[in-house]
Formats: sequence, structure tokens, C-alpha cells
Amino acid sequence: MTEQPTKDLRQIKKKTETRRFLKEFASQNPFKRSLKLILQDWDDPYNVGSLFRVADACGAAEVICTGRTPIPPHPQISVTSIGNHRRVAWRQVIRHDDAIREMQEAGYQVVAVEVAEGAVSYREYEYADKVCLVLGNEKKGVYPNVLKQCDGAVIIPMAGKGRSLNVVVAGSIVAYEVLLK
Repeated sequence: MTEQPTKDLRQIKKKTETRRFLKEFASQNPFKRSLKLILQDWDDPYNVGSLFRVADACGAAEVICTGRTPIPPHPQISVTSIGNHRRVAWRQVIRHDDAIREMQEAGYQVVAVEVAEGAVSYREYEYADKVCLVLGNEKKGVYPNVLKQCDGAVIIPMAGKGRSLNVVVAGSIVAYEVLLK
């Protein structure tokens, strides 16, 4: 009986030390850009929860859920976000164009992550100091009318037969490129 509490205390201590280390590391290596994310008409609440984990990990200033994107509180979002949906600022804006306009008026460069004509490799794009990534619907991508309102579009080159990555994976790759470049 006495072994269980000791084991739990060690795990708690390790988690506390890990959090302390990560916090100190982040303060010594701050990201130089401000990042926001627009989730345009996502269908899958598990994807939304996963994106909240990404947003927390990269210090995103805000997640904006547009259209019919599921929002917290939602049991599937809670499962995959493992609580990150409570740490990241978020809001719902029903109309996609309203969200984009708000970001542009706030000085954000709005960049779609999309397989689209005229898109530039995400590694070569010239990101501004304030960037808002638009991540489109899992099946339909960024809608053409939304794409027209964006300041630009980036693409992740694909070497295989697949057309694209999962939207959360793609968002993660581009978000870190924006912050680390």
C-alpha cells in the first residue's frame, strides 16, 4: 500500500520538473512572431482538440473557430486537447470573411495553408511579424472565396501520392515554420 503514493509523488515531481524546464526554456528562447489560427468549417472535434494542443505548444495567441467548427466544451475536444482548450484563448466567429477581416484590421498577415494555384512553399514564404494561418475543412480545404481574401497561400510539398497531410499535421508544420524562421 505504501508503494503507490511514493510512485505517484515521483511522477508528480517529474511532471513538475518537466514543466519548470519547459517554461524556463521558452523564456530563454522566445518566438519572435505573433501567431493566430483560423479553423475554417472543421468537421472533426478530435482534430479541433489536437489543434488546441498545437496552439498551446507553439504559444499561439488565439484560435478562431469559424462556421460549423466544433467548439469547447465538447467531450471529444476535451479528450484530445488534454486541457489545452482551457489554456489557449479562443472564440467563435460564424462568418469566415468576418474573421479574416478582423485579423487584417488587427495587422495580421492572413495566410492560407492550402494546395492552391499560386501557393508558395511554406519554407520560402515571407512571413510578417503577425501571422494568422487559415486551416481549411478536412475534406474541402480552404474554400475558394476564403482563399481570395487571404494575403497569400503556402503549400507543403508532397513527395508521395497523397495530395495533402491531415489538417492538424499541416497546421503544426507551418505554425512552427512561421515561429522559427
